[in-house]
Amino acid sequence: MKALHNLIEKKVKPHFEQDGRLSKFYRTFEAFETFLFVKGDVTTRGSHIRDAMEMKRTMFHVLIALIPALLFGMWNVGYQHYQAIGVDVDVLEAFWFGVLRVLPLIIVSYAAGLAIEFLFATIRDHEVNEGFLVSGLLIPLIIPVTTPLWMVAVATVFAVIIGKEVFGGTGMNILNPALLARAFLFFAYPAHMSGDEVWIYTTLQEGQQLVDGFSGATPLAVLATGEIQSLPSALEMFLGNIPGSIGETSTLAILLGAFVLIATGVGSLRIMLSVVAGGMFMGLLFNLFAVNEFMEIPAYYHLIMGGFAFGTVYMATDPVSASQTGTGKYVYGFLIGVITLLIRVVNPAFPEGMMLAILFMNVFAPLIDHYVVRANVKRRLKRV
Repeated sequence: MKALHNLIEKKVKPHFEQDGRLSKFYRTFEAFETFLFVKGDVTTRGSHIRDAMEMKRTMFHVLIALIPALLFGMWNVGYQHYQAIGVDVDVLEAFWFGVLRVLPLIIVSYAAGLAIEFLFATIRDHEVNEGFLVSGLLIPLIIPVTTPLWMVAVATVFAVIIGKEVFGGTGMNILNPALLARAFLFFAYPAHMSGDEVWIYTTLQEGQQLVDGFSGATPLAVLATGEIQSLPSALEMFLGNIPGSIGETSTLAILLGAFVLIATGVGSLRIMLSVVAGGMFMGLLFNLFAVNEFMEIPAYYHLIMGGFAFGTVYMATDPVSASQTGTGKYVYGFLIGVITLLIRVVNPAFPEGMMLAILFMNVFAPLIDHYVVRANVKRRLKRV
């Protein structure tokens, strides 16, 4: 690695520095250089902290935490496809089918998003923000596998420009960019984001047809129709071998990712626990009244259906758009859980309430922190 570093510093870097023939692209070069090596900048005065955990390394930990959900999602895409056409295949064949369908979505997401990141960094002459390293993978994981690639590109560009760059880039955005892309697709192209056919990638050969009685309906879609007897078992929903967004179906895989985030200190345990507490509270409250079938299902079912687990672990804990204060994180997470179930049960037009609940609370997170800080100041002034 030392030889590579010396080669870059002496032979390549001078071309991108001031007065070099490629100086306009210095920020692009810097992004790739710092991806390989920690920057050698040092402070010369004032107090400072030495820590190798800068943003790129933080984002890298989140990517590692996403791997279980990604791998399971790839397998499940193939599994659901072969289930639909009534063909038995082994795990590897199902996984390979999923890889061929999911990988293009990831490539397009990264290509579109990073192109915008590099463009704005060059225009503004600032460092390339690393936040999209995670958003570029989150976006494909929260959409149906049948989403056209051009839609993924348009939604990604919209999320990066409107959700991040207009606010100043990573660290300044008030909304989660990945969820903003999902919301854009949901409202701009609803036919591709809802219904029973969008969750299963089926390629029928001549003479083939779907298995009689097979439905691509997600558990939340089943509940919205009132056919509770058709709901998958709790074990199936926990394991994740059901239709749904690519990375959201397996609560087990998501819990593995949560363990990584908590162990590395990247994800907030306070937010995760409070979201679950809010969901359970609202679910039990619905069970208490139970004026319709949707309210009768066990409260814990909501924790393993749809995007609740995925949103709790990877979306609600976004360190930029979430609350920053300790008490604020509890309030923020609890309200996300409550609002998610309210949207799911009271407004069945949006069976998946997690996306809207998190975006709504992203907007109110600064207000929550403001009142928490004011309360702390008042309490300390009383001591004096």
